[in-house]
Amino acid sequence: MTVPAARPSGPFREGDRVQLTGPKNRLHTVTLAADGELHTHHGVLYHRDVIGIPDGSVVTNTAGHEYLALRPLLRDFAMSMPRGAAIVYPKDAAQIVMQADIFPGATVVEAGVGSGALSLSLLRAVGPAGTLVSFERREEFAEVASANVTTFFGEVPDTWQIVVGDLLEALPEHMANGSVDRVVLDMLAPWEVMDVVADALTPGGVVLCYVATATQLSRVAEYIRGMGVFTDPDASETMVRGWHVEGLAVRPDHRMVAHTGFLLTARRLAPGTIAPEAKRRASKSSYGDDDVELWTPGAVGDREITDKNLRKRAREAGRAAEGVLSAAAVRDDEHRSQ
Repeated sequence: MTVPAARPSGPFREGDRVQLTGPKNRLHTVTLAADGELHTHHGVLYHRDVIGIPDGSVVTNTAGHEYLALRPLLRDFAMSMPRGAAIVYPKDAAQIVMQADIFPGATVVEAGVGSGALSLSLLRAVGPAGTLVSFERREEFAEVASANVTTFFGEVPDTWQIVVGDLLEALPEHMANGSVDRVVLDMLAPWEVMDVVADALTPGGVVLCYVATATQLSRVAEYIRGMGVFTDPDASETMVRGWHVEGLAVRPDHRMVAHTGFLLTARRLAPGTIAPEAKRRASKSSYGDDDVELWTPGAVGDREITDKNLRKRAREAGRAAEGVLSAAAVRDDEHRSQ
């Protein structure tokens, strides 16, 4: 089993992804090609001038404007990569890795995969001895995610499997009961799959649900409590506020990354175990079948992407992945010929 390729260090090479920060801090992310060019109204920057120089160097374009060249960090890549579905923001991905306790060697299930942003963090966390199985109902989203993961790692990691299908039906087919260490659910109605998740989890395993609204949070929490096979769930949200620091001018930024979603975690109890009653629990009957319409994508603020836009983003992600793979093949050929 190969390790997912680390981001390369050393001089820039053809096929590398590079962040170019130019005049007025405008950011451009490109994949280096021997004959590539970056055209802006500030002039032309030739990729060949970047290839071969160290990471963190400054390069000048034809008009004399300077650009700082850096390899993108994971957070940078996640925020700029082609998207089929909305991504899990870096602040939430970091919390998911910690709160779900994603450890090297873990067997992790993820649903849905979306555009692959969270998959990147999970793959790094499970390491070369772990396994990530990502379930996605829409084949188009799976294609975008696969291309993004390939672009970032330079290959499709052996530690990753992506399954197109509904988790409710596909999870029992792919994962034996009690074989999964962690389950991360980024989906509209996680309570609908909680029974098969409970079967798949090993005793002590963690389930984490990422939901957008307070009503979703309430419903999944009460469902988990009513099952009687998990610990009492914990819920939180993460807000990040930057600060302006320049000399004695130290103040919080006027804008911040506030609410993006809630995280809810619970742990699987051993079979037959009844957890001590911690507090009076709300009645599960407060949710009935008559509120199904509350859980449509539009009702919870999930914007639908058009098929045309999705196909365009899939092509963009595919081209980026093909460029990385072709450059890697060229390097392999050169290495073998030496």
